[in-house]
Formats: sequence, C-alpha cells, structure tokens
Amino acid sequence: NPPRCLKYFLVFFLIFSSNLFAKEKVLLGIDVLARENFKSLDGKRVGLITNHTGVDSHGKRTIDWLYEADNFELLKIFTPEHGITGKIKHGALVSDDTDTKTHLPIYSLYGKYRRPTDAMLEGLDTLVFDIQDIGARFYTYTTTLAYLLEEAAKRNLEIFVLDRPNPITGTIVEGEPLEPDIQHFTAYLKIPVRHGLTVGEIAHWYNRTAKLDARLTVIKMEGWKRSLWWDETGLKFVPTSPNIQNLKAALLYSCLGALEATNVSVGRGTKKPFQMVGAPWIEGEILADRLEFFKIAGFEFKPVRFTPKFDLYKGESCGGVEIRVTDRNSARPFDLFIYIVTILRDQYPEKFVMRAQEIERVTGSKDTRSRLERNYSAEEILFLLHEKAKDFALQNKSYLLYE
Repeated sequence: NPPRCLKYFLVFFLIFSSNLFAKEKVLLGIDVLARENFKSLDGKRVGLITNHTGVDSHGKRTIDWLYEADNFELLKIFTPEHGITGKIKHGALVSDDTDTKTHLPIYSLYGKYRRPTDAMLEGLDTLVFDIQDIGARFYTYTTTLAYLLEEAAKRNLEIFVLDRPNPITGTIVEGEPLEPDIQHFTAYLKIPVRHGLTVGEIAHWYNRTAKLDARLTVIKMEGWKRSLWWDETGLKFVPTSPNIQNLKAALLYSCLGALEATNVSVGRGTKKPFQMVGAPWIEGEILADRLEFFKIAGFEFKPVRFTPKFDLYKGESCGGVEIRVTDRNSARPFDLFIYIVTILRDQYPEKFVMRAQEIERVTGSKDTRSRLERNYSAEEILFLLHEKAKDFALQNKSYLLYE
C-alpha cells in the first residue's frame, strides 16, 4: 500500500487534473490565423482594429503577431471606446496615439471620428478586427465593427474578423431586436439586448442582412461551442473596459448597463461596478424584498449601502441591493432589468426617472418604453419580449457559425 502522503498527492492530482482537462481548449481567431502563418494576409497592406483585449490564448498581442509577420505589412492601428489600453473611462473621448512597442500610428474611432476616414484608410487594402465583446447590444465595440463593415464595403477593402467567444454563452437570447427608426452609437445593430452571437457571427449576420456585400472573412475559432461560458474555455478573462472586470459583471451588464438609462447608480465608482444598484432614496431592504417576492430564477439580492467615489451620486450614501448570481444558466439579466424598473417605478413614483430616449435605446423599442411608463406589469412586458427574442433566434439560425 502507498504511504498516506502519496495517497493524498494522488487524490489532489486527480482532482486538479480532472478540473484542468474538463475545460475546453478554445483556439481564438488569432490563434488559428497565426498557426496558418497568416497565409490569408499574404502581400496585403493591413490596418488592425484592436485594443488591450486583442491577444492570443497565451496573452501575446495581436498587434505584435501582425507586426512581426513577414508576408504582409501592418501599417496602422485603430482603437475603439476606452482606447488601446482599455483604461479610458466610459464616454470620454479617445485621442490618436502611437504604439509604444511598434511605433505604429494609432487612430481613435471614439474621438473626433467614429468611422475611419479616407485619410486614415489611405494606403490600406485590408482591415483586421480583433476585439473582445461581452454579448450585449449596447456595448459599443460591435457598433464600431458595424461601421467598419460599412466603410470597407464602400471602398472595396477586404475585412477580416478574428473571432472570439461570447463570454456569456451563445445559447441565450434576451430582449427584442432594435426598431429600425432608433439609431445611436449605443443602439445601432438590429439585434436583441443579449444577442447570443460572437463578433464573427455579428459581422456575418450584418453583412448579409444589411446587404453590404463587404469582402468579409471570419477567421473562426476552434473548440468553441455555444454552450460554453468564458471560464469553461480555458482562456484568461481580460477586463474588457474599466468597469467590466470579470465574468459576473459581463453577465449582469445586460441589466445594469440598461439601468443607466435611469437615475440609479449601477455601482460605478465602487469596488463592484455592474454588480449593485442603488440611489440615496432607495431602501435596500424593501427593494430586496420586492425582488425576492417575484422569485426571479438565478438571482438573489442582498440589501447594501454604498458610496460611489465618482460618477452618479458621487460621495452620497446610496441604499440598494447587491445582485448575486446563484444559477447563471437560468439567470436572465434583461428580465431582471424589467423587474427592477417596474418595482422602482411603482415604489418611488416621485423620485425614479426613466429618460425616454435612452430607455428606447436600451430596450430597443418605443412600445416597451411606453409600456414601462404606462404601468404595465413586468410579466405583461416580458411575455411580449420573450416572444420577440424567440423569433429572432429562430429566424437567424442560418447566420450562426458554431453549434
């Protein structure tokens, strides 16, 4: 018989190795492109649209991969909201810059211009997009992708999208597609709030449905399945922006990002951004009790007080709730948004404010905004939204690139 210490070692090794190998080994679009020695880019003059999330599965920057390749030339870099480092706060304009390692010019697509200009694109014949999305329509990186597809189509430029996982799975769709007459930088693509698509699938869907006819190539991942959460891919999560620091915040963004169309704090300026909701006039115990009453699957709610160091209600003590995810597969964050709005609307009619235009942008329609204003119940609103989400998922199956 082996000594006791060896037994413990064997048990520990089996547990550790089973957890290690249980995780999928996903190859990102950049991994696949690099493995093929960038053959698809042979002889091209390339502009790369990326930020700090544009790294391979080992953390090497896509910028460096493309700069070091010798069969084409990387000439320019473009970057979205939050800048090349991802540290510029939300809504703040991003300036043009120079990459410190390669000394290539970096052009901002969230500054004076939101689309690349003729001058920016001069000398290029190919664009490559490699940025991590989080799965919510009003996260601005996918609007930048849509703009790039349009500009590439106008100029007959090739565009490659290096695909990345939807971190909150590709199996769940929530909310309704954006109405055609609503258009804004945070409300551009006619997809549901939680769209269930990868960036490559969004590019493929938009190119076809908008009849852009861009010369699009999606470099697909290998090993990714629609059911996978980010922490099941074997990949390290890189915070996608200053306040999306982890997978929980990414999941809850479809709720708490939408709540920024109202006058409540979503935890910006605290240690738990996009994990709490509150305001100086909210009583956390009452809000928690009301939410628990509805028995919303996948969540529980803890009354809290917090004081934001910046952003809305800076320096003011706010009552509210911390949202805990108890079952992420059954959790529906956009449903939770509807419940929170209807509760606050009914509980604090003199203090709770919904900004009409912004509510239309985050929900996707004037009808939903109207129902929220006209005291429809959460159940009445959600019955309609669930049908619209189901319709979108069924009608757009042909654009999916993964099982």
